[in-house]
Formats: sequence, C-alpha cells, structure tokens
Amino acid sequence: MTIPKEGETIQVHSYKHDGNIHRVWQETTVLKGTRNIVIGANERTLVTEADGRTWLTREPSICYFHAEHWFNIICMLREDGVYYYVNMSSPFVYDHHSLKYIDYDLDVKVFPDMSYLILDEDEYAEHKKKMNYPEVIDQILKRNLDKLLMWIKQRKGPFAPDFIEVWTSRYRFYKQVKKSD
Repeated sequence: MTIPKEGETIQVHSYKHDGNIHRVWQETTVLKGTRNIVIGANERTLVTEADGRTWLTREPSICYFHAEHWFNIICMLREDGVYYYVNMSSPFVYDHHSLKYIDYDLDVKVFPDMSYLILDEDEYAEHKKKMNYPEVIDQILKRNLDKLLMWIKQRKGPFAPDFIEVWTSRYRFYKQVKKSD
C-alpha cells in the first residue's frame, strides 16, 4: 500500500458495504501519513453525496483514520469547543490519492465535555439486513465500539487533551505553505 505524503491534498471516499459510493470529501490536507495512521485536516471543503448533492463543511476539522481500528474520528473545531463525530467503519485503504473506507452506519457524537451519543442504530439494523452484513462484521463493530468508548473515557488518541493543539498547529503550517506557493 502506498502512503500519503505529509502536506499533499487527497480525497476521502466513503463507501457502503454493497460497494456503492456514499460520500466524497474533495480536499483533505495530509498532516501525518504512515501505513497505519493518516491524520488530515480540511476546512470548507466540498462534499459530494451519493445522490449528487453537494455541501461545504462548516468548520476546520482534524480527521483521524487508522488501518487497524474499525472507526474514524472527525474532530470539528467550533467556537465553543471540539466536537467529535465518529464513523464506525472499516479500516482505511489508500489508493490513487484517495483514502477509502466502508461506512457501517453507526456513529458516535462526542461533545466537548466527553459525553457522547450513539447514533443511527436503526439505520445500522436496516442496512445490516438489506446489505447482508456478515455476523463477523457485527462482532467486529461491537468490539470496536467498546474500544472507542474506552478511548473517550480515557481521553486516548484524538480525545487526548493535546491532540487538537498539535494537529491544528501543523495544519496552520501547511496552510501557510500553500499560501506562499
């Protein structure tokens, strides 16, 4: 697998289990790229939905993707604090300047005080039937949801106090570099 280079701009592609595209983020700046972890950032980036609708993200976001964990974490930087949106998903793959993953419907919204809500359980149940998610996927997602909730409680990974500070600083650096090009 190729690895995205720090500073380069990539797309993020979200698919559904049946192989259909779900959503595409047009531009994400790579802040860190290894075989296992990609940390990116975007702000006011164009997002295209499967049905062709488009919209712009509202606030700067730091995005955390892992090649072994079945979730990805979007850290949205708002005036009143950092909000996190977690997609329960397949681990990422990187191919042709695009980071790709399968979205498995379940989401977790985490508030600045680290309280959280598990979202879209009904959508998960519906798609599990419709797209015939294998039982092993269900088990993997449940284990990873437990791991994620532990990360939130322990303030680990993107939930660690210094994570946002480190990566927003790096993002500001790359934005300055792009302005001077």
